[in-house]
Amino acid sequence: MCGIVGYIGHQKASDIIINGLKLLEYRGYDSAGIVTNESGHLLIQKKAGKVKDLEKILNFSSMQSNIGIGHTRWATHGEPNDVNAHPHTDSTGKIALVHNGIIENYTALRKKLIKDGYSFASETDSEVLAVFIGSIYANGNDLETSVRLALNEVEGTFGICVMCSDDPNTLIAARRGSPIVVGIGDGEFIVASDASAIIQHTRQVIYLADNEMAVISRHGVTTKTIDNVITNEQIEQIEFDLDAIEKGGYNHFMLKEIYEQPSTFRDALRGRLLTEEGNVKLGGLNPVAKELRSARRIIILACGTSWHAGLVGEYMIERLAQIPVEVEYASEFRYRTPIIYPDDVIIAISQSGETADTLAALKEARLKGATVLGIVNVVGSSIARETHAGVYSHAGPEIGVASTKAFTSQLAVLSLLALHLGRMNKVSSIEGKRIAEALDAIPSKIEEILKQEDTIKQIAEEYQDARNFLYLGRGYNFPVALEGALKLKEISYIHAEGYPAAEMKHGPIALVDENMPVVFIATKDDIYDKVISNIQEVRARKGKVIAIATEGDTHIESVANHVIYIPDTLPMLTPALSVIPLQLLAYHIAVLRGCDVDKPRNLAKSVTVE
Repeated sequence: MCGIVGYIGHQKASDIIINGLKLLEYRGYDSAGIVTNESGHLLIQKKAGKVKDLEKILNFSSMQSNIGIGHTRWATHGEPNDVNAHPHTDSTGKIALVHNGIIENYTALRKKLIKDGYSFASETDSEVLAVFIGSIYANGNDLETSVRLALNEVEGTFGICVMCSDDPNTLIAARRGSPIVVGIGDGEFIVASDASAIIQHTRQVIYLADNEMAVISRHGVTTKTIDNVITNEQIEQIEFDLDAIEKGGYNHFMLKEIYEQPSTFRDALRGRLLTEEGNVKLGGLNPVAKELRSARRIIILACGTSWHAGLVGEYMIERLAQIPVEVEYASEFRYRTPIIYPDDVIIAISQSGETADTLAALKEARLKGATVLGIVNVVGSSIARETHAGVYSHAGPEIGVASTKAFTSQLAVLSLLALHLGRMNKVSSIEGKRIAEALDAIPSKIEEILKQEDTIKQIAEEYQDARNFLYLGRGYNFPVALEGALKLKEISYIHAEGYPAAEMKHGPIALVDENMPVVFIATKDDIYDKVISNIQEVRARKGKVIAIATEGDTHIESVANHVIYIPDTLPMLTPALSVIPLQLLAYHIAVLRGCDVDKPRNLAKSVTVE
């Protein structure tokens, strides 16, 4: 969501910070700002809009400092405007702060501070935290102590970076529920909410844990809890390369990431799929092998696209492992007094590993005694730290807000997990080998689908002005219908709904007329004939049918207006193929409509606040 960049070192801080903020633009934001310490005076410049709008007002000649912090804000408390943009300062203007997260008790803190004679310029909870820190600093405490004492009184979530005009040699960073990473360079240090802002300068980083702070001087970094206990966090290595966060010749990150899926799917399988044995090796699950064998039930927690992946996982795991699976919206799970048993296994799925609702839900499940696993993409993320065990999806950085390669990588991991659990139970080595071979062939089949981009673009040209879309699928492909509709909504702003095809007659068919495009996932499987009947019902009402079908199926051409073919595979693996044309269709419709594909309005890449 919001982006933080802080710098202290020997280079011009403003250059490092502005470049870092640009690298974090994909997270979603509506204003930006920067503060530098210019000879004992804090120079704050901020602007509603994009980083490019901020650059237009910057007085670069006055920004010579080699210490500063910057921020891109996604509004929660207070509308997007110049005043509510970060950084915020205390009442003296000596202390500046940037903040990701939500201070839940900010109203009570604000009332207390007003009673004590303090005033506020903005509507934000973040300014309240800055003024609160300043009130403690005014009582004779140093910056580190002031931040630490304030954070002990704060309720809610935060990722912060703080500086003070009195101390041009110190940055303070801290986190609770919102990621903070500290990059360690050669005589310089970079604080960020995402490693993408650091990779240009160093690969060595420290990931702060919850309720931990970093005191950063020009000579080094000290980590400690907000209770003042030294922690000495280990230095880790960023695994991805700089080209992973660059467009590489593509017009948009989303298109690049769609085309990366053969590689990212293969990466999710690499070293894990034992094709000849018809089995799977998931070393990250070794600590919970006993719990997996005795699992009474599996509950999958996720949001958005990850929730759709979880639905596919439910079908696969129940089919192969014969274990009951429930898929829950993480945002609803902990608010409905869920019944959790000690022999339940909870699987949290999140691309970023920082999704606030999912993180809170898994903490609730863990508190109630369940075994908690994670399927995440980002190493060192909060969910990876909070779970008993897990599996990384290895998709690499995903910059486009609308998830593509992360979804198929999650499907790859869930396929491996389903096969792993199945082999623990009733799946034979012969069936296991058949599934493993089919999994191994998926990347090359995705490559075949991508060759049809021009055909899909032609379909997009015909339907770019549609006001509504309906997406229908059955079985394993029902979640793909949901995902296809979500992609179109996210980036083109066309209203779209996904349904099980059989549910069409229970309401959605009332919407079908000659202006309604209906996308059917109609691959060859046990319920193919049922889907064909649903297509006929749409055609009888003059609806326009776009069908995703299995190669060699010539019959479907007689009932559909357009057909996009995908290679044949096992029914349980079809979603990893059928989703690719839907990603491309959404992409090209959005481009034709002039939408900002990589940064759609009102959306953030990682939802780190509830």
